[in-house]
Amino acid sequence: MRETLKVINELKDKGLIIDYAIGGGIAALFYIEPFLTYDLDVFIISVERADEKNLILLSPMFNHLKSKGYSRKGEHIVIGGVPVQFIPADELEKEAVGNAKVIEYEGIKAKVITPEYLIAILLRAGRKKDIEKIEKLLEQTDVDRKKLEEILNKFGLKEKFK
Repeated sequence: MRETLKVINELKDKGLIIDYAIGGGIAALFYIEPFLTYDLDVFIISVERADEKNLILLSPMFNHLKSKGYSRKGEHIVIGGVPVQFIPADELEKEAVGNAKVIEYEGIKAKVITPEYLIAILLRAGRKKDIEKIEKLLEQTDVDRKKLEEILNKFGLKEKFK
């Protein structure tokens, strides 16, 4: 994981992405009891390069990773043995990245989505395993309920939260 975080930080330092934050199951592990998870979800704010169809081009980032010897495995890039899924951030995720918490893992700084934004993102996905993570976050973490309510209201998720 240490090598993986170094490479992700390098993407930002080289201007291949504007910013990032760890989300998904790995982010939840920073706040709740361990559980099995397969990959590292990284929400990225990409450099605004678009093609003629106005699609965000991630090829500069992927080409850089390929040049460093990292390979694709389905929707993942394997970095330091860790399957990483780079997810272009939408409006909710961009705000989550902007408000992410900086942590240190084995001497490497990394950004992790806060529990409040993580709950909103998981709620929107709505899978059974996501709901289970939300329940654990609410039970095991000091969630700022006021902040969570603001996020849910802003992104139209209040009705999904019971």
